[in-house]
Amino acid sequence: MTSRVPDILFSATDPLLGEFSLRTLDLVADGSLLHRWLTHPKAEFWMRQDARPHDIVREYSAIAAADDHDAFLGLHRGTPTFLVERYDPAEVELKGLYEAVPGDVGMHFLTAPTETRISGFTRAVIRTVMEFLFADPAVRRVVVEPDVRNTAVHALNAMVGFVPEREIDKPEKKALLSFCTRDQFIAAGGTKA
Repeated sequence: MTSRVPDILFSATDPLLGEFSLRTLDLVADGSLLHRWLTHPKAEFWMRQDARPHDIVREYSAIAAADDHDAFLGLHRGTPTFLVERYDPAEVELKGLYEAVPGDVGMHFLTAPTETRISGFTRAVIRTVMEFLFADPAVRRVVVEPDVRNTAVHALNAMVGFVPEREIDKPEKKALLSFCTRDQFIAAGGTKA
């Protein structure tokens, strides 16, 4: 019996790096891949280094069943290369930690560990993720809460228009609460969705 390949939900083309796309997760096919990515030292800020494969499958099965949280596998030219989570920040991650407004959506993304560095790759990934989120006309603002120590992601966030608001204390980390409106994304060079 062969597994059905999930449909592509969104795609965008980077002028230098080609096609990027997102599809729903298939935990039967993608579970071991996600485990490898999330337990890699590069993913330290995801805090899953000690997770076992079944822990990752259980976690992402719960996300798939949730009404206010979902996850997607990102592809570059058809090859899995990044993970995206989209969530309602008023209900997940930031509930009670900030004043949510209609049109807010939360986001996490992770690029896969690789031995081959491609200049501009992670920037193209975050632009694709932002275009995907803003393709929904109901989305007015993207909210992120990366670890305050993750200076690399702060720089990437700034490149696509995020503006830090303040540090917040979450149970698992001190986070930098940051926002990006549709207009800020466009002003930073993002395409109009």
